[in-house]
Amino acid sequence: MNTQNSLRIIIYAPALVGEDHRTIDSVRGMEKALPGLRLEWRLSKSGRPIALPHRDAWLIEEIEDGGFPIMCNGDESYPVTVTGRERAGFFSPVGQAQFEVHAELPLDAAVIAAAAEMLERVAEGARAFWGQATPDAAALDIAYQTAPTLRGPPSPRRGLPALKLFEHIRAPEIPYYLGWLNYWSAAAAQAIGFPDPARDAELLSRAWRTATGGWVVQLTDTPLDLDNPAHLDALKLAYERFPQIGGRDSP
Repeated sequence: MNTQNSLRIIIYAPALVGEDHRTIDSVRGMEKALPGLRLEWRLSKSGRPIALPHRDAWLIEEIEDGGFPIMCNGDESYPVTVTGRERAGFFSPVGQAQFEVHAELPLDAAVIAAAAEMLERVAEGARAFWGQATPDAAALDIAYQTAPTLRGPPSPRRGLPALKLFEHIRAPEIPYYLGWLNYWSAAAAQAIGFPDPARDAELLSRAWRTATGGWVVQLTDTPLDLDNPAHLDALKLAYERFPQIGGRDSP
């Protein structure tokens, strides 16, 4: 996949427990959002798709180390992948392990149209604290907000703010960073003070409530492109509005 033209979705949820059906619900959420998508193949060690005739049962059986192996749509000309992994407590807020779902899709018209619904369905299927979906090129710039340098603290690009490492965030509900599309559970929205009708009119024009009381918030009308000054400004303004994100409001 051309990573400059892909969409990355990541959600952060409570750690898996036993035969946790949130694995199935999150994968089904992707399929429901994008017409025709079937994630019924796993990848061999060589990267070859292998069909999974009993996908849901396999997902439960293959829960290991707090996640599940890479799955795909079986189409090497249009690759869609999803995997689950555990973020160890040592690297998570307040020492609590988390379940992460990572998905990658081609950034074409069909995926752009389905992206917000997909983020919502994956996040709510996993009972996520929060999550985001961002084109890969912009996601690389955002990653520099937390990546430490050899000389010490992060050195963000494009004037974006430096963010704390995940393990230094004071609560799992507080998002670590922003993306193009943002899913905030009801608890996450409360933690960052969203929405404030007096301050969030612009964001609310591109936001909606979810079935569980959370929010999906879209920063820009089109996929986030940080070479576009208006998009970069929108991202910076969102960080100014929510100093809690990335732990910037605490010492």
